[in-house]
This record gives sequence, structure tokens and C-alpha cells, in this order.
Amino acid sequence: MRSIALFAALMVILAAAVYQEPPNRLTPEQEEAGWKLLFDGTLDGWRGYRRDDVPAGWQARDGALVFTPGNRGGTIITVDQYADFELALEWRVSEGGNSGIFYRATEDEVQPYWTGPEMQLLDNAGHRDGRTPETSAGSNYALHAPAEDVTRPVGEWNQVRIIVRGAQVEHWMNGVRIVAYELWSDDWRALVQSSKFGEWPGYGTARAGHIGLQDHGDPVWFRNIRIREL
Repeated sequence: MRSIALFAALMVILAAAVYQEPPNRLTPEQEEAGWKLLFDGTLDGWRGYRRDDVPAGWQARDGALVFTPGNRGGTIITVDQYADFELALEWRVSEGGNSGIFYRATEDEVQPYWTGPEMQLLDNAGHRDGRTPETSAGSNYALHAPAEDVTRPVGEWNQVRIIVRGAQVEHWMNGVRIVAYELWSDDWRALVQSSKFGEWPGYGTARAGHIGLQDHGDPVWFRNIRIREL
């Protein structure tokens, strides 16, 4: 009897280890905390940057929002705009892959990165941008380097949180806060002016804007995309 009980307990443990919550769902606790899904398994709520439809390169497939190169592409953005918020999602890239998440991006300029700061998503080991901290995964692209590299191996999902409240911005990766900076401060203005973003006077100035997922020409997957306004 004891061996049967031990076997049953082992089966329960193994079942718990294998079972995973279905993606792109909110728990009652998350709903109570004000979270809402930005990806529910469909492309509803998204469109191409400066266009009304979703580029064909982006598809909902196997529970993920996927970009596949070789198709008609372009960055996609949320239909809605957000000012102060907490964004959470999971991402993974292919070997050598590159993508990014824009926030508070407007459509006043030709490209989303002319206005919206970007959290870099990257295979650090397989892409040249991974050699420079300011352009490595998790960075505020080309401006603020992550405190450490906490990315998981290519093919595994990484968890991200971006918190934007007024001028205060934080990037979190896999449970670690890796970037924190203050928009519109003297230090920030000096940093922007010394970078390529100094060419675009609207960069980082918007108080509200779209969330964007970047087409950088490489396969990239997103899931469990959710947001709550602060």
C-alpha cells in the first residue's frame, strides 16, 4: 500500500511539472489587478505602423504572435495608446535574431523609433549588437545598457516587464530589473543629443503613445502580452 501511495504522489508531482497554464489568458487575480490582454490568440487590437491593416508577415500561430521574414512586413502597433502603464509579455527569437518593443511611440514620423524608446530583444551570443551593452538584449536601445545579461538560451521564452510612469521607466527581464532611467532629465537630454536619436526632436517626448513590436527582418515570437494602466 505504501508503494502505491508513493507512486500516486509521484504521478501528481510529474503531472504538475508537465502541465502549464494555457497562454494568453488572464487569471482572476490579474483581472482584479487591472490587467487586460493585448494578444488573445488573434490579431485584434493590432495594426501596422501608419496603416490600417496588419502586415502579412505577422500571424497568430500556435498560441503566439509571430513574425516570419520573407512576407510583407513592418512594425505593428497597438490600436490603443497608453500613457502610464505596466506591460508584460514573453518573447523569443531565432538564432542571431533581433527585434524590439517600442513604447509611447507616435505616428508623427516615418519610423516608430524616431519617437518611441525601444527595449531591445536579441540573441546576444549570435548577433553583433550583443557585443555592445547599450545595444544588447534588454537595453533601452543605444542609450542605457542592462545591468546584466539575464537572457535565456535561444529558443526559450524570456519574460519582460516594462514599467512607464511619468518620466520614470524600468525594464525587467526574467525577474530582474536591468534598466532604470528618467525621461526628460538633463542627463537624458544630453545622452539623446549625443546619440543618433538627437536627429529626431520628437524622440522620447510623447506623454502617451502606442506599444510597438518590431519587424527587424528576423523570426520573433510573442505571447502572454498584457498591460495595465497605472
